[in-house]
Amino acid sequence: MNTLKKYIIVASAGLVLGSCQQDILDTTSFNNPNPELAFTSPDLVQLAVNGVYNAAQMGNFNGSPRGYVFGAAYFQQNEARGEDVVNTDAFYQLTYESNYDPTTANNVHYWTDAYRLINRANLVNEGIDRAVNNHVITEVQGNIYKGEILFFRALAHLELLKQFSRPYHLDNGASAGIPYRTVGVDTEATIEQAMLVGRGTVAEDYQKLLTDLNAAENGLPTNAQRLGINKIGKITKGAAIAIKIRAYLNMRNWNEVITQYTKLTSMYALEADPAAVFNNNLGNTESIFSIINTANNNPGVNGALASQFNNRSLIAISPILWNNPLWLENDKRREMTAVVSGARFTRKYRDIVNYTDASPIVRFSEMKLAAAEAYARINDMTNALKLLNEVRNRSLANPATEAYTGTSIANKEDLVRAILLERRIELSCEGARWGDIHRLVNDDVAPTQGIPAKVPNGFPAAAGYTIGVPYSGNLTGAIPYTDRRFLWPIPLMTTSVNPLLASQQNPGW
Repeated sequence: MNTLKKYIIVASAGLVLGSCQQDILDTTSFNNPNPELAFTSPDLVQLAVNGVYNAAQMGNFNGSPRGYVFGAAYFQQNEARGEDVVNTDAFYQLTYESNYDPTTANNVHYWTDAYRLINRANLVNEGIDRAVNNHVITEVQGNIYKGEILFFRALAHLELLKQFSRPYHLDNGASAGIPYRTVGVDTEATIEQAMLVGRGTVAEDYQKLLTDLNAAENGLPTNAQRLGINKIGKITKGAAIAIKIRAYLNMRNWNEVITQYTKLTSMYALEADPAAVFNNNLGNTESIFSIINTANNNPGVNGALASQFNNRSLIAISPILWNNPLWLENDKRREMTAVVSGARFTRKYRDIVNYTDASPIVRFSEMKLAAAEAYARINDMTNALKLLNEVRNRSLANPATEAYTGTSIANKEDLVRAILLERRIELSCEGARWGDIHRLVNDDVAPTQGIPAKVPNGFPAAAGYTIGVPYSGNLTGAIPYTDRRFLWPIPLMTTSVNPLLASQQNPGW
């Protein structure tokens, strides 16, 4: 294989080792580290680990940051695939209208930047092992670093699964997964090795990411054991547990969701006011893991949360969600919004000048609702109702009279549906909607059928927003999950140089 072709393969697979950051809060770059030198001192090892955080935060879009995979792109792509927001401009219109193809830039870079993150994680993971073996760092410190790295590797693969693979429960994970990469690619030999890694199955990918998350949990400290400020911006034991809960929820392993949730109850607590998380997003009791952004280190105008959701008004809250009669008029979460040109927009992300809002990857309220759903699914109505109300009641004006009760929710089915609606309200504009649509395809209680009908692209009319009156305006056509558009295609820039993945392209593409 000639050198040019090897480079193309590495680049197109998203496996290029880019720049690191010396510190999460520093902009001093450390570009293309020599692998023989990068892990020869404790400071250099820390530098390499922080580079993985940076890769998750920034991404690369034709040489510029765009917030792939876990900046604004993660939040907006996952919301724009669903019906609870409206894309107002052209930025994510192809995603919103499902008009993408194997060359669509936003989707292509989602794949390539996810694999860039994974490759960086793999290279650093191998370097940590060398540093421990050479007594540069202790085994305990090495396990902490490896926990952070394995967390990102698992999280990125999980994200790719919900965009490029079918839901786990449809066939118990027997359908095509995504390539689960565990070896760093930076030499001709490792390029050859990477070319042989195919898609495997969804079940195999889940087993691998759960193995990574179990190892991460074992090596990481708790939030209370983390030293210094901004603990929420560092991966902890709780973060690994939380992503396991997401995985088990997708797998419909309700008992394991509950088992994992019980580990978190002594680590985190809900804030009394739902706005407190976003008023102090690195200093609250509820955030489990958020990615730090600073004035000097953020994904910029095209990738920062406050830029995209707030200042540029690119993603509005849909009247489909806003008008839902079960979202009470006096719910405090309605106060975290603003009207722009007649449409409703979230104000969870506030800093439109310096873009310092942390990216909220996972919060305790999401975990409570996951456990509530799991309890409801196994007919434990008492615990399910208790957890649902713990999240919802803090937003109500009169919880004593407005809380759900065993009378107002009389059966398991209604309770599951109430919990799923609460997820839509509580996690609005936090990137959760597509994951729920994906995992609930053909559900026995609250089924989704594919990509839902939506308010047409553009600013919704002000008259369409009426609290308590279900939206009855024009909608786009729904797309069944059997349609090829339910899954994104593997990018052409990958399949054109990788015959194995070309042969494993998603059906219809």
